[in-house]
Amino acid sequence: MKEKNTAADKAIVEQPVSETMTSDVSTVDACIAHAKEVKAAQLELIASKNYDFAPEFYEMTIQLYLFGAMWKFAENLGNTQGARELAFTALQAMLIQDGLHKQKALKRIDFLKKMSKLEDDHNALAVAIGYESEMGDNSLAEIFDHYVDDTQVSGAFWRLYDRGRKIMLYGGLFIAFLVIWFVTLFMPGNSTIAILAAGLIAAALFVIPVFLIGIFIYRTKIRKVKQAP
Repeated sequence: MKEKNTAADKAIVEQPVSETMTSDVSTVDACIAHAKEVKAAQLELIASKNYDFAPEFYEMTIQLYLFGAMWKFAENLGNTQGARELAFTALQAMLIQDGLHKQKALKRIDFLKKMSKLEDDHNALAVAIGYESEMGDNSLAEIFDHYVDDTQVSGAFWRLYDRGRKIMLYGGLFIAFLVIWFVTLFMPGNSTIAILAAGLIAAALFVIPVFLIGIFIYRTKIRKVKQAP
């Protein structure tokens, strides 16, 4: 008789837990469906604006915006206590559904959690506007319009950085290969270590000036932006 009561008590305890898990899963699915609907509507609204932002900034801004929208949506479903974390869980699941590997999705969510808060513990602009957004409004455009004159996140500046990075990488490799070939062919007798060292030194003599020039261009552009009225 006692064993039957224990089994019954266990069933009673387990039932709410199961219902809670099912509720969380259904809420996550609902948040994802809402976020996809919001994303499709907002991307259609900004398609004609032809924003030119760095890809990483563009992607991060949309993800933070969707997080804010899912946060508010989860609260509206009655999850007022853990709505913020639930929204991050939904965003992570959404990234995985979109093809991102689970480990990369985890790292991405950690990064977005850091970027979602400012130093004064206020929500980032994209999160705050996403939280207050309504279906079909121009809230995503409002965020991007705020950064449209910011040189640091512009597509042109990103392309300049990307070209400089490729020049340093491929140029350095080419110079190193050229010096190693020259030393091997015309200066026989050197050890393998000496030949490799010559190649590395030559590559460094190419990469360092290019890097310094890039830093100079970056600071010049930033200085101009700060001096602009």
